[in-house]
Amino acid sequence: MSTTFFFHLAINLAVGTALLFAWHRDRRQAFLRWVGLAFLVQACTPLAFVAYQWPQPLPHAFGAGALALIAALALALLAIGVAHLANRPLGRTARRVLVALLLLGSLVLGAIDVRLVQNGGAALNVAIGLAACVWLWPLGRAERLSGVLLVLVGLNQFEFVWPGALESRAASAAVLRLLLGLTLLHAAGRRSAADALLARDRFMRLTEHSHQGVAVVRGEQLLYANPALLRIYGLRSLDEVHTLWRDATMPAEERAVGRQRHRDLLDGTLAQASWSGLRYRFDGTPIQLRFSAWRVDWDGAPAEQLVVTDETAQHDATTKLLYQAMHDELTGLPNRSALQRRLSELCDAHTGFALLVLDVDRFALFNEAHDPTVGDAVLRALAERLERALQGRAEVMRLGEDEFALLAPAADSEHTARQVAQTVRELLAQPLVLTGHEFFLDVSMGVALHPAHAREPDALLRAANAAMHEAKRTPGTSLQFAEERFARGSGDTLQAEQALRAGLKNEEFSLVYQPKVELRTPGAVPRLVGFEALARWDRPGRGRVSPLEFIPAAERTGLIGALGTMILAQACAQVAAWRATHGDCVPVAVNVSPLQLLDPEFPELVVATLQRFDVPPGLLSLEITESAAVTHMEEAREQIAQLRIHGVEVALDDFGTGFSSLNMLRSLPIRTVKIDRSLIEPMPAADATAVVKAICDIAGALDLDLIAEGVETEAQARAALAAGCRVLQGYLYARPLAAAEAARWVAGAVGTPARLAARG
Repeated sequence: MSTTFFFHLAINLAVGTALLFAWHRDRRQAFLRWVGLAFLVQACTPLAFVAYQWPQPLPHAFGAGALALIAALALALLAIGVAHLANRPLGRTARRVLVALLLLGSLVLGAIDVRLVQNGGAALNVAIGLAACVWLWPLGRAERLSGVLLVLVGLNQFEFVWPGALESRAASAAVLRLLLGLTLLHAAGRRSAADALLARDRFMRLTEHSHQGVAVVRGEQLLYANPALLRIYGLRSLDEVHTLWRDATMPAEERAVGRQRHRDLLDGTLAQASWSGLRYRFDGTPIQLRFSAWRVDWDGAPAEQLVVTDETAQHDATTKLLYQAMHDELTGLPNRSALQRRLSELCDAHTGFALLVLDVDRFALFNEAHDPTVGDAVLRALAERLERALQGRAEVMRLGEDEFALLAPAADSEHTARQVAQTVRELLAQPLVLTGHEFFLDVSMGVALHPAHAREPDALLRAANAAMHEAKRTPGTSLQFAEERFARGSGDTLQAEQALRAGLKNEEFSLVYQPKVELRTPGAVPRLVGFEALARWDRPGRGRVSPLEFIPAAERTGLIGALGTMILAQACAQVAAWRATHGDCVPVAVNVSPLQLLDPEFPELVVATLQRFDVPPGLLSLEITESAAVTHMEEAREQIAQLRIHGVEVALDDFGTGFSSLNMLRSLPIRTVKIDRSLIEPMPAADATAVVKAICDIAGALDLDLIAEGVETEAQARAALAAGCRVLQGYLYARPLAAAEAARWVAGAVGTPARLAARG
């Protein structure tokens, strides 16, 4: 084989490889792939021609067939590539048909005379070149030159098999193909650059109007920032940035982590990263931001692109919600929920501490003798004086009304408790001076020590509270430790517990039903959607006893299981009776004690009770308190999941009064959240409405149903509706109803003629 044919082979291999490599770098330029393959196929022509010229019949026949196949396949690939170059790509079926026809035609012509294949291929190559000239002429100079070169390549193939002119034509074909390859590479480069510019232009148009901040950072340099990012950081332009980006905007303790994350993104260790946290505007204002970042190529070098979301408003609303859930509105002190959290923390730490529960004696006289605002002023003044006097020695909290708690961590908890009590005595020896008034106060203090008196938060609080009530028997500011109270005050408790056992045996407990109604718009007719079943105890000789008294007694004596079973059976029996009378019923909710929820057999008990009365699971729901869920999160999650498997939904009651409420909404498999009346009561005040709206937004995001309880005025109802809560419960619509009265509501809810407004 001569040097010319080697040159022809090398040119086709080199150009074909270069075209394929360029296609691999930019897969959008599909024509490079097909033309590159055509060049590689064409590179086999010299070898096939050598076989064709071999004197033996078998190599000669093989060479003729190879020349026919190479010519057909190269033409097919070239035609497909030209179609892509002209933005007229052939479909898969069309490509297959084209290849098949050319292969079949070449084999037929080759069987007659290989010169027919050569001349036919040349004619087709010229035709492809002419079509390319027509298609590519409007696209640019490189595309036009490509068409002309394709025509010349085709013309050069005529007379290829003529004796004496093969080497010169092979050399000219190699040169023409080299020029064609370079022209196509130039066209591909120009198109890639145009696509990059278009993509960048689109990026700029999109980001300029985005509400999220978009930035491109390399090292400490901010290369690009859209208007939203400038607005987030309080800038008017990038020209105002005269310091290192991270030093200006990040807390010092996070800068090293941020720089390492940036390096990991740029070198490919991290494909993408997301994080959130505190940042600062350039004027020093703190903001809460959420980031997503990945690597991009910017001006020919790697950089980090960030998408920044300003979550300051949401963070502030959540912080405010948590603050209100954990602090008393009147005094600003931590509330009962905060106390429960701190007790849990200290008990888990197995450290010694003293809990003092303090109650102002005869506080009701302040409200009776003066305007209620005077009583509020007294409580605020007392809270401020306690905080000043006990700062650094005890945490001061308000439990509600005129009751406070003092929490003093100390190894010698009894000695510390007596010191704190003495400080309280000394500060109360001086009058509280208010505008126009001067008051002397007495308080009763009960003390429970950890771990001497109890090891659990609830037990400690009960012990301190019981000791405080015992201290009230002593006139003046008095102190009582838990052990002494247990020794003396058990008579009444024992009598009440015995009466409770008798009440269960004699079925002295009954249920009343408070309606839950749905309103779509203010002024619309409320629609009954369910009841809450509330237990009542009519104790002989005492009258009706509050659940706040007999439920703790039932839990303390272990009777809560029997009481809960009775209440559950009564509720299911009533639902069954309503279904039998009216053909249908609305769901009835039953409150569940934490001790019931922790019973492993409780889900089976609920299912068995439903089956016993033939009540569908969808007509019963269970309500658990937020504090119970917090204290026993894992057990509650498992029990609720078991109940949901059987079709019984669980609602979280008293939401907004406990700890970790937002975490529970996300973690527990509950269906419904009941907003506590303490959050509804101050509505329609703007701050209270904002808190309820934040809860509604969070519940909506988690696909939870909401119920506002304690709605007593039209203004509260309108505010709750405006905040996003559609299901309401409270005295505005009905007090708890006896079964016979509730039946009228059921009849109206399941029967078409009746309307809620007519039920009174």
